[in-house]
Amino acid sequence: MTRTKLFGMAAAMTLAMSLPAASGWAQPAGQGDALTDPTMKHAEVLAFMGVKPGSKVADVVAGRFVRAESQAVGPKGKVYAYEPAEVLKVHPEIAGTIGGLTKDPAYANVVYSTAPINAPDLPKGLDVVFIRQNYHDLYDKFMGPADVPAFNKAVYAALKPGGVYVILDHADAAGSGLGGTETRHRIDIERVKADMAAAGFKLDGESKLFANPDDDHSKMVFNPAIRGKTDQFLLKFRKPR
Repeated sequence: MTRTKLFGMAAAMTLAMSLPAASGWAQPAGQGDALTDPTMKHAEVLAFMGVKPGSKVADVVAGRFVRAESQAVGPKGKVYAYEPAEVLKVHPEIAGTIGGLTKDPAYANVVYSTAPINAPDLPKGLDVVFIRQNYHDLYDKFMGPADVPAFNKAVYAALKPGGVYVILDHADAAGSGLGGTETRHRIDIERVKADMAAAGFKLDGESKLFANPDDDHSKMVFNPAIRGKTDQFLLKFRKPR
């Protein structure tokens, strides 16, 4: 078995046990990362993001998509795996998981960093910024609290003109706003759209790839009845050229 495969197995085990506070990490037992778990539909997600060889991608609350992003951007691209310091305070072992990935020659294009959420370490000229199932967490207590409008402005500044900010998260009921971010780990899609408009982004795409009409949005995402089957939205916002 190759070193890369061994790392992938170890990473999957670590990620499956990590971050009960951050739903982008807290997946059903046995789930791996985007390369090993077909339910994450990494090919479709990366295509929606517009990731291609040579792309510069930042993954915020970096986790299950880092290896897939690394393979997609290739040796001429970069993946900036940004882990907010607030997340690492809750689960410091994540630093060893994602940070350890950078030591594998197969993932030499991954750059790991950590910084407070209110001073994000994002390089300029990015093609894509991606946050998976953790945008709602920006509004939660363990994040600081975060200055969410300032964070979104920082993402805007880091993207090149025409770059995109892609958000995948658990949908909450229409009109719920921020009412379920701490309790149900969900967020109203319209609140996300309003946040992005305030930051200067234009809605450029909306996918039903992870939609589930049978989810009535009333349950916490970790509830066994809905875990791994929540109704999720996938949105793409573009920085004007």
